[in-house]
Amino acid sequence: MNTVFINARIFDGSGDNSFTGELRVEGNRIVEIAHAPQQVSHADARVIDCQGGTLMPGMTEAHAHLTWPTSVEKFVPGMYLPPEELALTAARNARILLDHGFTSAYSAGSLSKTLEISLNEHLQSGGMPGPRLIPSSVEREPPNDGELDPGHVEEHGSGPEAIRDFVKHCAGIGAKSVKFLISGESALKPGASHELLYSEAELMAAGEQARESGVWLTGHAHAAEAVKLGVKSGFRVLYHCTYADEEGLDLLEAHRDEIFVAPTIGIIQATLDANPPPHVDMRHMKEDAAIVLEHQKALVPRLRARGVRLLPGGDYGFPFNPNGRNARDLALWVEHFGYTPAEVLHAATALGGQIMGMGDELGLLRQGYLADLLLVDGDPTADVSILQDKQRLLAIMKDGRFHKSPEWY
Repeated sequence: MNTVFINARIFDGSGDNSFTGELRVEGNRIVEIAHAPQQVSHADARVIDCQGGTLMPGMTEAHAHLTWPTSVEKFVPGMYLPPEELALTAARNARILLDHGFTSAYSAGSLSKTLEISLNEHLQSGGMPGPRLIPSSVEREPPNDGELDPGHVEEHGSGPEAIRDFVKHCAGIGAKSVKFLISGESALKPGASHELLYSEAELMAAGEQARESGVWLTGHAHAAEAVKLGVKSGFRVLYHCTYADEEGLDLLEAHRDEIFVAPTIGIIQATLDANPPPHVDMRHMKEDAAIVLEHQKALVPRLRARGVRLLPGGDYGFPFNPNGRNARDLALWVEHFGYTPAEVLHAATALGGQIMGMGDELGLLRQGYLADLLLVDGDPTADVSILQDKQRLLAIMKDGRFHKSPEWY
């Protein structure tokens, strides 16, 4: 059915000022946009009066962990679930992300070799609700001493050939993104963020095989050397980049048209805010988070000034940082990184379309683009925190179909 939205404040995702206007959807595409007092065609369409609400593109979660078990609907004290429960929980988390306005998600790793791949088949067929998904295979476990271990997964061996085989296998079973922890994680093991978990030869082999197999590489990279090796070996997405040095910044700038960076501020703020039960000692995690926050507050403006594409995405799914809280990242970017609401919305929408590999048809309200839309009660370009309240999302459309219709329609 064709749909026309009238009386809307339209934020098109470009970062430009919003404008009053109308928008027409036919099938799964936007076919017409008009600035008031101009109108789009209303013929053969249901007409939705937006009542002055904001019409904007659906958002992209650039660091999705659909298999991380905790959500705003379900608390899980650890990170382990039996396989059957994990599968159902991942499906639930996919629906929760869509409920909260995230119509796309780029996976940052899974606790299961094939679960996200199978989940994506159901999402694409319309068999269950959830965002567009770039599915990943397993995420290798880093050395750690903590209780918030993401879970034991199948090892892939060491050495360049073993790494090649791992990437080739992930591609063969349908993964679109392959995650490597290039460096460790100090929140789980003191000092680990400065340790490399792979050799240069292994990472170069991963990059070569990824290009041959047609998959993207995603890297957890805190250490300065991890950032540089990630860029040199052809990783498409790097998370954190906390301790990037001047040489690393130069490399990221030189490859800014091929790479994306997501600093994952959400997990840092959630760690600082967490009030764990007495048996969970998060003192070291909190100390590390305070250090990382200060580094990222200095790093992000420098990367931005160099034209590196930066996206929100905050490692949601831990007990103290549940799936469904994802839109909190947007407000944190305004608070800590100096973004305006419109600037961070551009990152979550237009750049989101780009990280999904669909920048020519996703993430903007433009003629010919896919109809992934949100109707928001209020103006998120004035106060981006309103997107944290799913009740303020009056309508959610993905691929031209309403996941949530306006109550008055």
